[in-house]
Amino acid sequence: MKTTATQIKQSLDVAILKPTTTEAEIETLAATLREEGFRYLCVNSLHTATAARAVKGSKVEVVACVGFPHGTVKTAAKVFETEAAVAEGADEIDMVLDLGGLFAGNRKRVEADVRAVVTAAQGRPVKVIIETPFLDMRQKIEASKIVRDGGAAFVKTCTGASPDPLALYEDVRLIRRTVGPKMGIKASGRVGNFFRYMSMLEAGATRVGLVLDQAREILRGCAEHKGKL
Repeated sequence: MKTTATQIKQSLDVAILKPTTTEAEIETLAATLREEGFRYLCVNSLHTATAARAVKGSKVEVVACVGFPHGTVKTAAKVFETEAAVAEGADEIDMVLDLGGLFAGNRKRVEADVRAVVTAAQGRPVKVIIETPFLDMRQKIEASKIVRDGGAAFVKTCTGASPDPLALYEDVRLIRRTVGPKMGIKASGRVGNFFRYMSMLEAGATRVGLVLDQAREILRGCAEHKGKL
């Protein structure tokens, strides 16, 4: 499997999600992504308007996270947060699955939560984080089916807030087998070098979530191995 630096940049959600993030940091990262040709800037919904202003006139798109990082808010709160993010310029929404509902076997509640956010996003892609480190194989399959049936565009592996936020090759393969060939999969969790990135793509991921240093490391690895793969 071969890929180019440009293709890599188009597949990365470069995130700044730490709770201490300032508007100045959002603006600085946005300027860097514009200059270096990255496609997606991922922020907490609080910073949607700042991010949208900072990327205006460029090809960079804003991904806003709602119900983040635990998903343990009422559906109405996720809907309100999504609607506000859309109004402020979000191009995509990342949400966190209702894990308590999943563990309780309340499929109807979990799927309704996803569907409500998808509706609130008004046609914008919604990625649903299922937090694979917390789930066994059966739960990963069930969560992926719920996300698919709820109308979301992507299944995403991790928020980064779990005790061991690692995107596993086997998990991405399992999700791909579950949702079929067309749905998006976002691998997020320590995908910090070129070989890890390529393994996620091989497993079936179509997007990768990370921070800027990791994105640059992947690009360095791509340059070093150009023509060798």
